Amino acid sequence: MEQLKGQPRLPKSSVPKRYDIWLKPDLSTCKFDGSVAIKLKIIADTSFIVLNATELSIDTTSISFTHPATANSSNSNQVFLLTINFKGILNSKMKGFYTSTYEHNGEKKNMAVTQFEPADARRCFPCWDEPAFKAMLEITLDVPSQLVALSNMPIIEEKVDGDLKTVSYQESPIMSTYLVAIVVGLFDYVKHLTSDGKKIQLYYQVGKVNQGKFALEVVVWTLELYKEYFVVPYFLPKLDMVAIPDFAFGAMENYGLVTICERNLIYDNQHSAATNKQRVVITVAQELAHQWFGNLVTMEWWTYLWLKEGFATWVSYLAANHLFPEWEVWTQFLIDCTEELRLDGLVESHPIEVEINHAREIDEIFFDAMSDKKGASVIRMLQSYLGAECFQRSLASYIKKFACSNAKTDDLWVALEEGSSEPVNQLMNSWTKQKGYPVVSVKVTDKKLVFEQSQFSASGSLGDGQWINFLLQTKSETLDMKELPSDGSNLATSWVKLNVNQTGFYRVKYDEDLAAKLRYAIENKYLSATDRFGILDDSFALCMVRQKSLNSLLILMGAYSGYKVERIAADANPELLECIKQFFISLFLRSAMKLGWEPKKGESHLDALLRGEVWTALAVFEYDPALKEASRRFHAFLDHRNTPFLQCKKKHWSITSIYPSTIPIKFSNGLWLQAAYVAVMRRVSSSNRFGFENLVRVYRETDLSQEKTRVLSSLASSPDPSIILEALNFLLSSEVCTQDAVLGLAVSREGRETAWTWLKDNWEHISKTWGSGYLITRFVSSIVSPFASFEKAKEIEEFFANRTESKIARTLKQSIEQVHINANWVQSVQNE
Repeated sequence: MEQLKGQPRLPKSSVPKRYDIWLKPDLSTCKFDGSVAIKLKIIADTSFIVLNATELSIDTTSISFTHPATANSSNSNQVFLLTINFKGILNSKMKGFYTSTYEHNGEKKNMAVTQFEPADARRCFPCWDEPAFKAMLEITLDVPSQLVALSNMPIIEEKVDGDLKTVSYQESPIMSTYLVAIVVGLFDYVKHLTSDGKKIQLYYQVGKVNQGKFALEVVVWTLELYKEYFVVPYFLPKLDMVAIPDFAFGAMENYGLVTICERNLIYDNQHSAATNKQRVVITVAQELAHQWFGNLVTMEWWTYLWLKEGFATWVSYLAANHLFPEWEVWTQFLIDCTEELRLDGLVESHPIEVEINHAREIDEIFFDAMSDKKGASVIRMLQSYLGAECFQRSLASYIKKFACSNAKTDDLWVALEEGSSEPVNQLMNSWTKQKGYPVVSVKVTDKKLVFEQSQFSASGSLGDGQWINFLLQTKSETLDMKELPSDGSNLATSWVKLNVNQTGFYRVKYDEDLAAKLRYAIENKYLSATDRFGILDDSFALCMVRQKSLNSLLILMGAYSGYKVERIAADANPELLECIKQFFISLFLRSAMKLGWEPKKGESHLDALLRGEVWTALAVFEYDPALKEASRRFHAFLDHRNTPFLQCKKKHWSITSIYPSTIPIKFSNGLWLQAAYVAVMRRVSSSNRFGFENLVRVYRETDLSQEKTRVLSSLASSPDPSIILEALNFLLSSEVCTQDAVLGLAVSREGRETAWTWLKDNWEHISKTWGSGYLITRFVSSIVSPFASFEKAKEIEEFFANRTESKIARTLKQSIEQVHINANWVQSVQNE
């Protein structure tokens, strides 16, 4: 056995074919009993059967290994049976087989939930816990008779014996262990039967089922869309989705039993904002896309994680755009994907396809935007190059070929090459196998456009990366101006916009003459919103890396990235702060006045989204009329909650009456509440605690997860360090769900030092509580990255020198690198 220790992968000498699993969870003691019988094949000579198990108490006397009756001396390809009895703990770590709490009739209760991705099925039953070891499963549960018990497949038999029932499920098709799922709890549900006989059910806490009707509609619409797009119908006989209160991830695509963080699966017209509606659509569409990308066709190993994450993200926006074209989600996709551009400009970035040697390395790269958002961006770029129809046809061929199997990146490239006759492998390897991306510089010389690419670097260091980006095959190229399409104007004086619709994953740097002409095109609305955003985002990034001046950025700047500029300017020269604030107030104010505080009849989804953003921004920049109006609205909101008539309804705030004032106030849809909360907190201090105490009261009294999110993300907006410390300590209290603590880490500029001291003082507790999952990286990046001095970077390095765990190592390096980038930017602005 010694030679097996420390090996990152299981040996391939034996492979599972089928699991028969029995589990009996006890929700009062938070323990479970279990047994597994595994049919397996020996495909190479071996003295050992090696599989995964962790935090399980194995009954060694129960282990048996049965030879088949037909066994011969070679043993090659013979079927054997391995049986094991075991016990485990329903943990509180939100991984493996764990407990989540909910309230029913005023009483707190436990539900049992699984979260096995990436490598935690081994915490529930002994198994080959790697994606390539697919097998069929048949699951049996013994659970309290009054509870709902769900698994991947439909129930085939349910026997009740007093307070206990035995539930047996249909045998599954072959699948990876990370997709196995079990949920046991008390639920209501909404249901639908599709035209091809698929049973769809969405499960919610008792009393919340009405908030699931919109999500159910989205599921039905999206399944129909995917069936047509992939030319393969949904594979299983049923699909369940369950809203889970305590959930570390946004959602998990378990085959046939999707688990989703509750706030991402609820929406109603009375209490949810436009952002909540969009989140439901994107989340549902993404998890359904995984039923094809990941579940039906599974990556061979976690190195190819992007094959499922990148595609599912891209397809979710494709679906949202199809269902709600008026939302213009591809423009929002670019905004959502700015994080991966920022991250991929760091020295401490990594390729989309990153080598994973051991399961313990998966967590940190799993949620850092590379496999997910950059993967989706690269797919969007490739689809634009090949053409939508060709891309769809080739994708359908890939799915058909690798259904119920495993694939690598090269398998996808082969399918796309065969379908398009384009050198896809040559084109795409530079995008998936190397980190970073290019910045394309363009200038006019002798009536010719001269292009040159170099690796974009946030730190200013030189990189040697080179990409085929459909504009440049080499480091530099030249295009005669007469080759450009003409609209009848003088080509020598016309504006030029590269990367049309921002489909390419690169930045563009224009020379001063071209940049001036682009400003003219922007002012006269010759460019789409997508292209305007791209120009602005590129300019901001180039300013950050000191390739453009702050002044040139401010000439171009709109609402985007205002907070960051304010912080950097304040660090560079505190006397500039008030001028910068007034500059951004003037930019935001026009939109705010046009939108108002209240929704207008027939207004667009985008206007509803923008309203909250601009009023929140004006609150952050302390625009006094906005602070006063927000305070008035907040007091009216509290008054309504406290009236006796509404006491019975205050948990849901189903208030649509008009407040007796010169300006009517409607308390619905959460449209302006976030802005009001931030504005109220900007006026909170140790001598004026009214806003803070009442926001905490709202948090305690509501049972709406979306409202709790609004409160938590506002509490640290105060400029008073003592209030910020109190808000941060509240995050660590038992009142805040473990996974929600990270929602309150965005502290005000004045609170950065307080937050850093708090992180150091509480690091042992934070590490112990969140150290087993990816959430701990959020504590590091949220609190470390905003700093902007070399001294602070050194202090951070010294603190973590003896505290660096493998799961935060990459995030810590990236965060410290960001501090250096900010510090360099501060120096540049000071010089300017």
